[in-house]
Amino acid sequence: MTTAGSLPSALDAWDAVVERLRGVAPVLFLDYDGTLTPIVARPEEAILAAASRDVVRSVAALCPVTIVSGRDRTVVEELVGLPGLGYVGSHGFDISGPPQAAVRHEVGAEHLESLESAEAMLRDRLAGISGAAVERKRFCIAAHYRRARDHREEVERAVREVLAARPELVLASGKAVFELRPATEWDKGRAIRWLLDRWPAAHGTPLHIGDDLTDETVFEMLARDSLGVGIVVTDDDRPTAAQFSLRSPGGVLDFLGRLVRVLESM
Repeated sequence: MTTAGSLPSALDAWDAVVERLRGVAPVLFLDYDGTLTPIVARPEEAILAAASRDVVRSVAALCPVTIVSGRDRTVVEELVGLPGLGYVGSHGFDISGPPQAAVRHEVGAEHLESLESAEAMLRDRLAGISGAAVERKRFCIAAHYRRARDHREEVERAVREVLAARPELVLASGKAVFELRPATEWDKGRAIRWLLDRWPAAHGTPLHIGDDLTDETVFEMLARDSLGVGIVVTDDDRPTAAQFSLRSPGGVLDFLGRLVRVLESM
């Protein structure tokens, strides 16, 4: 696995990206936080800018687009506000394909009761840590410490205590967040593969753009199966299975604008 800092920029290597599309409109998958919007201290403040919504709408008129997020599917649907897209929420546990795909799938519903119990325990344990926040999603509980970085170890200890009481869950880490999810072999990569296998119209090259550590499961799947193109959004030098990089949501906006122009000429 290479590192993000050694990857070519998807903007500077534009011709190479277009060549990989093989002259056919891609099947586009986009993360939300950190990809379409900047990372912010409070998740509720990650509002999609009008320019970003417009360019996603323009791309979606030319190729299939699915938003793949760690947020609840219904929440990210509302934030994006474009009904013609597919939406995959909770890091892949909740799939609703685009209207033309007519596919729907949930993974981990048998763990909902455990998640409710774990949420209550975690809120109790983190109540005294200033800046720490618990966010309940349908198939995940997120313990955010972006505003409590000095208390990271305390937050992690509390999460692990809850995990010990609920072994049917599993711990995952993201950007300034610990998450408890169902202990099921499922992730964004498996969700996108599942969707592609059941989506007859998805005949273009899959193209995934994401910034989170959870997006690595998609990059790994695309690389392993020689299936498509992965673009990581980051300004650090972490390990990645992506083939190209973009440094910020601003770069994603520029990339999507270029993509619209290419697709219009196909």
